[in-house]
Amino acid sequence: MSLLIRNARLLTLAGPNRPRRGKELGELGLIPQGEVMVADGKIAAVGPKVEAPADAEIIEAQGRVLMPGFVDCHTHACWAGDRLNEWEQRLRGVPYLEILKAGGGIHATVQAVREATKKQLAAHLKTRLEAMLREGTTTVEIKSGYGLETEAELKMLRAIVRAGHEWPGTIVPTALLGHAFEGDHNEYTRMVVKEMLPAVSKEFPNITVDAYCEEGAWSLEACVRFFEKAAKHHPHRVHADQFNSLGMIPEAIRLGARSVDHLEATTKADLTMLAKSRTMGVILPCTGFHVDGCYARAGSLVHQDGAVALATNCNPGTSPTHSMPLAIALAVRFCGLSPAEAIAAATVNGAAVLNLPDRGTIETGQRADLLLLHHKDERQLAYELGGNPVATVICAGQRVNQ
Repeated sequence: MSLLIRNARLLTLAGPNRPRRGKELGELGLIPQGEVMVADGKIAAVGPKVEAPADAEIIEAQGRVLMPGFVDCHTHACWAGDRLNEWEQRLRGVPYLEILKAGGGIHATVQAVREATKKQLAAHLKTRLEAMLREGTTTVEIKSGYGLETEAELKMLRAIVRAGHEWPGTIVPTALLGHAFEGDHNEYTRMVVKEMLPAVSKEFPNITVDAYCEEGAWSLEACVRFFEKAAKHHPHRVHADQFNSLGMIPEAIRLGARSVDHLEATTKADLTMLAKSRTMGVILPCTGFHVDGCYARAGSLVHQDGAVALATNCNPGTSPTHSMPLAIALAVRFCGLSPAEAIAAATVNGAAVLNLPDRGTIETGQRADLLLLHHKDERQLAYELGGNPVATVICAGQRVNQ
């Protein structure tokens, strides 16, 4: 059956089929009063007035905003256990890197993940996915990275895929093989390249791989060796400049990374280099809000004609949230984006990071992932803090909530 949404304030984000850069991020393709017809899971027609079959289901928008579903392009949403003790330590002023060096942080979650079964990990993840969907996330990237052993990493990836089969949205798994290390750094990183990467490649060919370049995690040299080896078969992304600028951005650009994520400590020179490259910058303001009050200068990237995407970084330690509306609100307050730029970064550019050109816009032929907001002005997404602005979620053409 087809579905007609009528009398909506449409944010189509129609435009070039590529990442939006610079001023393009502020262009939402607005149709002040329009209609969208959905059939067979795709958008069949868009415009001020469209024809629909007589038996089409009607959703009366009453002037409220209709927009593409959120694409959360950077999460660690598959985990077990919690990090409440670590959080209390940070409230007392203990730096995160100090906690990490003492065996806490990521390592606490690693232990819990190793003890959990694939079924348990998938069940935990499914609960989080349902919460994401209620707040408008219809596509989500989910990283492994809490295994640190080959079989544990494979278990995580299998759990992510399993949960995706039971969720109406789209899951994109990423193999975060360079998240942390155990024992000697050089020996561990060599093991990942020689043992873990081939095992992941065999079971998950062409999966995107990732690494975390930071003090206490993977060194610049280790990341470069890993990506040079992985690039033969896998797209790659990298966490960089969360706490320290270690020189990863020039190397990521040289190696053709799909994105560089975090950017809180990036230098002006490296931001300029990133803006002029084809590599996307992904900002994660919920992390700065929860951890240390440091935020990426995304406005500088936009002003230099760069491409920016926005994500939650949902994880148990540094960003315990699933809310893309919260990420939008924080990006506008602290990262220098306008509400329109943040919306584009959370939809069409998030889809570009994940190489999913069939979503993120409301155009004929696109996958019908749509959000009808409670609001008649899209700026409310950035203005409000807390609560759920999403009235109706349509995922692959099916209404999944009221």
